Amino acid sequence: MKNNVLFGVILIIIGGVLLVYQGFSFTHREKVLDIGPITATADKTETVPIPPIIGWLAVGGGAVLLVSGLRSKN
Repeated sequence: MKNNVLFGVILIIIGGVLLVYQGFSFTHREKVLDIGPITATADKTETVPIPPIIGWLAVGGGAVLLVSGLRSKN
């Protein structure tokens, strides 16, 4: 089935990206002080880790879909 091959390749690519980057971070502005017209803010960086097992599961699932899609063509 062509869909299985396509989804398998996509999962393998996503899994590889997850294994390389293992998380992402973002910055948001937090209000520290607010007294009348005086305000003070601080930039706070948050990091969201992604466990490597998720990347490996995506690569493994993509490999299974790829092999099953290639076998069903024959």
